[in-house]
Amino acid sequence: MKKIMTGLVLFSSLAMSLSATVFAENQLDKIREEGKIVFAMEGTWAPWTYHDEEGNLTGYDTEVGRLIAEKLGVEAEFIEGEWDGLFAGLDSERYDAVINGVEVTEERAEKYDFSEPYAFIRTALVVRDDNDDIETFEDLDGRTTANSFNSTYMLLAQEYGAEVKNVDSLSETIDMLMSGRVDATLNAEVSIYDYLKERPDAAIKIVALTDDASEVSIPLRKGEDSESLREAIDQAITELRDEGELTKLSEQFFGSDISGAEQ
Repeated sequence: MKKIMTGLVLFSSLAMSLSATVFAENQLDKIREEGKIVFAMEGTWAPWTYHDEEGNLTGYDTEVGRLIAEKLGVEAEFIEGEWDGLFAGLDSERYDAVINGVEVTEERAEKYDFSEPYAFIRTALVVRDDNDDIETFEDLDGRTTANSFNSTYMLLAQEYGAEVKNVDSLSETIDMLMSGRVDATLNAEVSIYDYLKERPDAAIKIVALTDDASEVSIPLRKGEDSESLREAIDQAITELRDEGELTKLSEQFFGSDISGAEQ
């Protein structure tokens, strides 16, 4: 009898272990089991994701990420890194998702699943305020720009014939532009307005904007494992939009509502 009971205990333990393994195979279930969702971001791109005067991580992306985590019933953990490493970390499953003002492109959509958009932005062409030679995106042909490696802005600059010098932050980008080490830069319109709001004497100007707004969404790994997570994040974003939370955060960090397609 003792051997039978011992066998039943071992069988029960094995069944529970197998059940837990199956339970953890689904990414959303694993996140809820661990009680946290891990987001990757730069932490140096105001007003999307940055550190305030007290050193606290904040920004539109950061606060949206926290609210999404709350909707999922877990805590948000943010891991900061350089732009070109964010997607590598997502690929290697170090992160659950990237929330860093990521614009949806055809190339990215081939590799990643994207959530519902939670912001819509236009791209600004920025030059020094004494530069009258660059007035349109077509004028970038043969010029130099400063942009993060493999970012939407780098790729767009290259499409227009520019040579791109890679940088790690917006402040470094503007420093290179103002010192004359590059001719121009491309970046989110709202980020440039925020920079000028904080530094009204900065000797830069916006000379052109893209006609259409790009969708900003959360990239996730492709596959059935992540499908339920994407659906849950989509639902969270929809609820946050309907509740007015996205508008509230957008106006707080950008001074205008960029959470909807119509701006």
